[in-house]
Amino acid sequence: DPRRKRKGLVARKFVIETFGCQMNYHDGERITGLLESEGYEATTDETEAELVVMNTCSVREKAVDKVKSRIGEILDAARERGAVEPMVAVTGCVAQQEGDKLFRNGSPISVVAGTQAVKQLPRLLDEARATQKPRVDVNPYEDVSFPLGMAKPSDPSRAWVTIIEGCNEFCSFCVVPYTRGNERMRPKADILAEVRDAARTGAREVQLLGQIVNHYEAPDDPDCDFTALVEAIHEIDGIERIRFASPHPRHFSVRFLEAMRGLPKVARHLHLPVQSGSTRILKAMRRRYTRDSYLELVDRIRQLLPDVALSTDMIVGFPGET
Repeated sequence: DPRRKRKGLVARKFVIETFGCQMNYHDGERITGLLESEGYEATTDETEAELVVMNTCSVREKAVDKVKSRIGEILDAARERGAVEPMVAVTGCVAQQEGDKLFRNGSPISVVAGTQAVKQLPRLLDEARATQKPRVDVNPYEDVSFPLGMAKPSDPSRAWVTIIEGCNEFCSFCVVPYTRGNERMRPKADILAEVRDAARTGAREVQLLGQIVNHYEAPDDPDCDFTALVEAIHEIDGIERIRFASPHPRHFSVRFLEAMRGLPKVARHLHLPVQSGSTRILKAMRRRYTRDSYLELVDRIRQLLPDVALSTDMIVGFPGET
């Protein structure tokens, strides 16, 4: 890194471990690019890392315990070989959910950065290092922009592009509205600029990310909904395949399905989470559709897009289910 080379410093090596969904993995790409821009050097060898970033997910049971256990394993390995213990930062949904509670009971964690504070990570690390005191930032920053070209893709042929942050659905089983915040749409201009930059740097596939990706409405273009955004991305030279995750069944429109039929770059695959086949349980889940309306949507998809592959998610053993 030019900044560290000018100072005659050796780059601090870091390792990042990511758990959870595609949005978390994309955050991992952002964190990697952000730290490298500040003079850090990525490594896959935890034994030589001076900084360990645990990019976490709180969906699974005992997520906090698993994160702490993994941190313990890494620090124990450092002690066994007589190395200096690495600095530990926790990001992602566990960070947002637990905040400064992660510092309790003599925790080795130095920095906690919430889901909306990813861009603050270098500052927090500098402050923790300077003061020798843990730093936390779980503030609900509304700005969903990220420096263009900063994220470092893990796959040079594919680019993840976030179009929505947060969620307003509040399904009864889901922690996302509490860890990712309220739904915030990225400007259409920012999204298209990121896709063009990805194409320019060699990406051939783009995957659009959002908790309810098909609920998109551009804040900078009142005429641009999810359908119009996909149509605009379809026109970008260099992009050969478009995917998106995850759509919500109640936000699928006939207009989108008819548009998809005429957009050959859009992969012939729809991930359509059903969660339950029981209307009673769907109501308890606060999904706001019924078994019948879901099956009607599947029939409509089959009629308009007979070549499409469908996949889904299901929850079994939901409270109250026999």
